[in-house]
Amino acid sequence: MSRRVLLHVGCPKTGTSYLQDVLFRNQEVLREHDILYPADRFDAHFLAALDLMTLPWGGIETEAVGAWDRLAAAVREWHGTSIVSHEIFARATPTQVERALASLGDAEVHLVLSARDLVRQVPAEWQENVKHRSHITYAEFLRTIRDPARDSRIGSWFWAVQELPDILERWGSSLPPEHVHLVTLPPPGADRGELWRRFSRTFGLDGLPLDLTAERENPSLGVPETSLLRTINERVTSIIAPPDYRPLVRETLAHQTLSRSVASARLGLAPADHAWARELSQRWIEVLDERGYDVVGSLDDLLGPDAGTFADPDTATAEELLPPALDAISALLVEGARLRAVEERLHRELREAHEELERTRATTAYRARRKVVTTLEGSPAGRGSLDAYRRLRGRKG
Repeated sequence: MSRRVLLHVGCPKTGTSYLQDVLFRNQEVLREHDILYPADRFDAHFLAALDLMTLPWGGIETEAVGAWDRLAAAVREWHGTSIVSHEIFARATPTQVERALASLGDAEVHLVLSARDLVRQVPAEWQENVKHRSHITYAEFLRTIRDPARDSRIGSWFWAVQELPDILERWGSSLPPEHVHLVTLPPPGADRGELWRRFSRTFGLDGLPLDLTAERENPSLGVPETSLLRTINERVTSIIAPPDYRPLVRETLAHQTLSRSVASARLGLAPADHAWARELSQRWIEVLDERGYDVVGSLDDLLGPDAGTFADPDTATAEELLPPALDAISALLVEGARLRAVEERLHRELREAHEELERTRATTAYRARRKVVTTLEGSPAGRGSLDAYRRLRGRKG
């Protein structure tokens, strides 16, 4: 069987979390059909991406050292099809892309890029910034990414992972066009299963008995919910460290609580920004059409929906913020009660362990053993005997 690698390099907010969750949970089934998704933990490919690009990421990058080389080695050793997937690969420089492709060995490489229209991607990227501790306003975010210089941290990141012709040129310039697959996200209102069908067809998963139950997703927030989260960030990011922010704010508040509101207005673009996004998208469509890539879906999907009513998250009123704020307080109280119960259980277990230790120390046998050890520790020969005894016990254990 010829070796193939399906290298999925982005983009963020294109259903990637769901795809990676399905691949991770179905590794055994995939292997039975000669498909390798090499991951010993859910974020293995994320760590590989950090390692490949030497990206700092709140301290997590220390866990990533060597992750790309380990992943590439597993791919080289596999006899069939391998799948590599993470959205931040989109940011790789030409030098990093060259290294990545070379390290995959002599496999037939197919590049996969999943893409969504800018009309939806722009607000989604601002929201992701907010969910990662940022308190930049929506207006300032838009000004930043529309700055032609693109030299800010936010602007350079946004275009590195969202400018479709550039990403495909960096990753796909050395590949035949038929080996470059562009999966477009269906337009709003499409059948909820259509995106998975497009992924499944691209990755050769059609007909496999996969468990498609969603366990990990990256849900979106409404306008007042995102506005509230940004306001919270203004207050807490200076006093809550990143390791605490992620479980308490991003997961408990954003993903598990605020994302559940279905009645809130959705984030969108003001008329002028909407027109700019669609004009730029149209130019991208023309470029991509000329390159002859394999398009799964339709390039027209990249144009985006028509302009709708714009709700500005920067001007959300106190009345609009009150319902999600009450939801947030309730969620934190429940989490506080859960953590308090855990703390009480640990204190109880620690107290019981101390009591058991004291009972053991009170026995005649323990006191006798302690006296022997104390005596032996008083001489070099005795200490040597103790060391030999401990090493022997360690080998037997």
